[in-house]
Amino acid sequence: MNWLYEENRIYSVNDDNDLLAETTYVFKTKNEVIIDHTYVNPILRNQGIANKMLVLVMDHFKTKEYRVSATCSYANAWLKKHHEEYKDMISDGLSDEMIACKIG
Repeated sequence: MNWLYEENRIYSVNDDNDLLAETTYVFKTKNEVIIDHTYVNPILRNQGIANKMLVLVMDHFKTKEYRVSATCSYANAWLKKHHEEYKDMISDGLSDEMIACKIG
């Protein structure tokens, strides 16, 4: 997949410009982001794309030296599952985040 980076968004589209996968985030502070949405196109689900996307997102955030939290239920659970790998990046308030997926 070819990943595109925009402010507050990392995503991939196909040749027809159909959205294949996406993570969006907002800034809580200058150096802290909250992942508020993840999406994988139904044609790609159950192939590990969401996991691969979050690894890519976290690698990108690491280069920016961001601390990370998530209100997206998938991303929040993923960060908790991978806490040891990313413990230096995960915000102390991860467990306190209100889970509320952004739709649309």
